[in-house]
Amino acid sequence: MSRRNATGGTAATTAGVFGELLRHYREASSLTQDALARQIPCDRSHVARVEAGTRVPQDTLAKACDELLETGGVLLRLWRRIDWYPEVQHPDWFERRAEMDAKAVSLREYQVHVIPGLLQTPEYAHALFSRATSGAELEERVRARLSRQQRFLLPGGPLYSVVLDESCLRTVIGGPDVMSAQCAHLLQVGKLPNVFVQIAPARDHDLHRPNTSLSLIKLPDGHEWVYSESLDSGHFSDDPSILRRHAQTYDGLRADALSARESAALTSDLIEGYGQHGEARSGRRDMDQEQLQRRQRRQLPRSRPRIPRPRPRA
Repeated sequence: MSRRNATGGTAATTAGVFGELLRHYREASSLTQDALARQIPCDRSHVARVEAGTRVPQDTLAKACDELLETGGVLLRLWRRIDWYPEVQHPDWFERRAEMDAKAVSLREYQVHVIPGLLQTPEYAHALFSRATSGAELEERVRARLSRQQRFLLPGGPLYSVVLDESCLRTVIGGPDVMSAQCAHLLQVGKLPNVFVQIAPARDHDLHRPNTSLSLIKLPDGHEWVYSESLDSGHFSDDPSILRRHAQTYDGLRADALSARESAALTSDLIEGYGQHGEARSGRRDMDQEQLQRRQRRQLPRSRPRIPRPRPRA
């Protein structure tokens, strides 16, 4: 975990420097971690971990902090110079796919049920992996997941075209707040010139959808692979007939899916829906708390002894 990066420091050191610089500008603006988190917006714990150098921030957080704290773009420039992922451990069965992502010149994907790894926010990935693991292993798996994103989400990154089944946006991972932020992230990355995000709507039953998620990967030498997953295993094929069949299916699905603008509109509607759900849930919590307090008040012992009243004689 201490491999040196291009700037001459270690990843741990440079991550710590980023956190210290963020803390400096935040305190100079007389903002608490909670106040800054509300304006970004994100969880206060996320800001705390970034400042401590233990959580990898996204470029969108660096940019938002530059604007809120009026740093002149210092944080984003530093973020782009840091090697956030010097060494990560992928599951053995996924190592080959990660190596392909590191050098692919184009990637076309169809995804069902969950947001693809290249588009997940840290909070979404954390909530997803927390279903199966915890502690240091959980943090390492999140770190490995996010390490694949960087080259695709930077200016001049490889072509990344993805069609998301609507179920990806409606399957709730981590709660409404996490889903709202995840959908907002999709809108943000969809503005990059090399990233194209489209949604296959659930209501369109005539769409010819693959039976599972799949990826079409093109390497620098022109060689192409089709990749799919089953439980805890990845499957590769470069058979021309299989490639041709899956490429044709993907191209037809992309043509019939919602346009990028229509997909963004649907995503915005879902953000609003998740926000309303979160407000309703907060309101229910407040109501439940008020009812609990009322019950507790009714059960409080009286401060004066009860004096029995004389009963009338028969």
